Amino acid sequence: MATIEECRSALERLADNMAGADGDVREAAALDRSLSCRITDLDVTFVGRLEDGRIRVLDTLPGPPREKAQIRLTMSGADLVAMVDGELHFAKAWGSGRVKLEASVLDLFRLRKLL
Repeated sequence: MATIEECRSALERLADNMAGADGDVREAAALDRSLSCRITDLDVTFVGRLEDGRIRVLDTLPGPPREKAQIRLTMSGADLVAMVDGELHFAKAWGSGRVKLEASVLDLFRLRKLL
């Protein structure tokens, strides 16, 4: 089980990876949307924004998100760390239900390039 600090660090590494991306990945990440990442086993939610191709975490809240973000992720802390470390493929985790991604149809269409 990952700690809150490990999860925050994983989100920061993901943000750095997205900021340094080129081409289709950079274009897909160039949304300006509210974002939440619920870590089920720690019962916390990271809230922030996806803007200018980067994730900016604004707060860490206990429990489920209080407001509905435009892009919502739900997973365990270990899965978040494994995905960012390249040990777990997002599409496989999403297809098996280990990771949930909720967003508008248009945002999902753009985000598929990241997956």
